[in-house]
Amino acid sequence: MARDVFISYSQADQAIAHEMTARIEGQGVSCWIAPRDIAPSSDWAAEIIDAISTARIMVLVFSASSNDSPQVRREVERAVHKGLTILPFRIEEVLPSKSLEYFLSAQHWMDAFPLPREPHYARLCEYLKKKQSAVQLTVAPSAPPTPLFDAADLRQIERQLAGYIGPVARVLVKSAASQAAGMDDLVTRLASELDTDSDRRRFAQGCRMIRPRA
Repeated sequence: MARDVFISYSQADQAIAHEMTARIEGQGVSCWIAPRDIAPSSDWAAEIIDAISTARIMVLVFSASSNDSPQVRREVERAVHKGLTILPFRIEEVLPSKSLEYFLSAQHWMDAFPLPREPHYARLCEYLKKKQSAVQLTVAPSAPPTPLFDAADLRQIERQLAGYIGPVARVLVKSAASQAAGMDDLVTRLASELDTDSDRRRFAQGCRMIRPRA
């Protein structure tokens, strides 16, 4: 189910992240937060990517710990790629590391210090409620579209993409196939997930060898 806000945090800040989530949801704004919203026996990476893809804003609990977290960096990178608004909620007076600065340098910051945090939670909730009233964030579920692609074709494309980005290719192909208007559109969407023009060209060339079934 789509949620309004994706909560990103490092393990060391879990207590604060869940406390913040309770305050936000108490104001009627829905949140997705791990591990609470990950189904038992599910693929964690797939669940996180899906949650980021369907959210409209990411709130990042920003601290020295999250600054050094590879998982947080991957979540922020994915959010930027998907065009999400990212709100760093700084619980410590630290600046982003070089790996995060690239993604967060243009973002609005909200400081959550000094203590107590309740006034800062209140400001955060007010900001999110304004965002929610400006745009209807949660989209009602719709009937699944009729598949346009043969499963064998998608498996071939997945193998092509996995050569560049690994197992996460399965999740990205499934998501793109549900939105693409045709094979060219599908390849273009997936190529945009790659970092370099040369990789995008090679991926597209490889996909041209796949002939869609009639």
